[in-house]
Amino acid sequence: MERFETDAVVIGAGAVGLAIARRLEEAGHDTIVLEKNEHIGMETSARNSEVIHAGIYYARDSLKARLCVKGKRLLYDFCASHGVPHKQLGKLIVGHAAQGAQIAALAKAAVDNGVDDLKPLTARDIARLEPEIKADEGLFSPSTGIIDSHQYMLALLGDRTLVRDSEVKRIARSGDGWTLSVTSQEDEIALEARLVVNAAGLWAQKLAARIEGLTDIPPLVLAKGSYASLAVKSPFRHLVYPVPEPGGLGVHVTLDMGGRARFGPNVEWLASNDPAAIDYTVSPDIAAAFAPVIASYWPGVKAEMLTPDYAGVRPKLSGPRQPAADFRIDGPQVHGLPGLVNLFGMESPGLTSSLAIAEYVVDLLA
Repeated sequence: MERFETDAVVIGAGAVGLAIARRLEEAGHDTIVLEKNEHIGMETSARNSEVIHAGIYYARDSLKARLCVKGKRLLYDFCASHGVPHKQLGKLIVGHAAQGAQIAALAKAAVDNGVDDLKPLTARDIARLEPEIKADEGLFSPSTGIIDSHQYMLALLGDRTLVRDSEVKRIARSGDGWTLSVTSQEDEIALEARLVVNAAGLWAQKLAARIEGLTDIPPLVLAKGSYASLAVKSPFRHLVYPVPEPGGLGVHVTLDMGGRARFGPNVEWLASNDPAAIDYTVSPDIAAAFAPVIASYWPGVKAEMLTPDYAGVRPKLSGPRQPAADFRIDGPQVHGLPGLVNLFGMESPGLTSSLAIAEYVVDLLA
């Protein structure tokens, strides 16, 4: 068995893991990133809406609220300085008269979270911004945008050391650090490190169960979200969201960097909590299911305009009919194990928050 030494190891090469590895190296730690898949960001980071969120929806003083608002600023600056494709398009949140209280609650939550640029919208305002949308009132978020998540992850990776096709079998205490037993392309490797970060996303709980001395592991709940693409030219210039629904933000309009529109995701709670059992297939019936939902704010939609696109799965810490759970980022102050941080429930707004999450994690390890 080959043995290697490094200062820090990050397990998981999604947007959050790569951001943490970058921050660790900025702090002077030689860092290796381990990824069990063939390429970076193949799971949660590659299967989301690619939206830069403003920080509207989350509970006051929660990690999601604080890290999203901070992360948004850091992310726009990073994209500008590293040439990552992005656009600050702005977003409409729209509703009907009966949803006025929900829209007012969103506006208050935004202010509580430090989002100070929301603008109230009347029906006339909405028609001016998006003539195809029919709604009674809403909010406009000018700081919401979109990003090319793959180019972002490549920029984060840079020239950092990445070991792909690597599965961590065990993490055990060793002196003042950790020994990771790793299978990499059929080779058995022992990796010695002082700092270990579990940023394994969907697999974070399974990996945590392999860490010696760690006992407090939250249950994982998986929620699948599917997308449908618009097969005709998009009539939209902004992102358009309905009022949120339990477990998600509703079937909304997002645009990619080329202006192509897609709708989603919906929320499908999975019976299994095993990431290995996930089926990412999108139902061929998605157009028929989405069309009446979308028609509540875009009456011009027809099912034949929609085609199945892709699906993603959120690693949640709360299930149906439960209050939405916050990010859980457990450092030594929580579990008592020096040099270790576990990240659980890294769903939306994880992409937007990734650079702020990285700072938070490195501070926990300082």
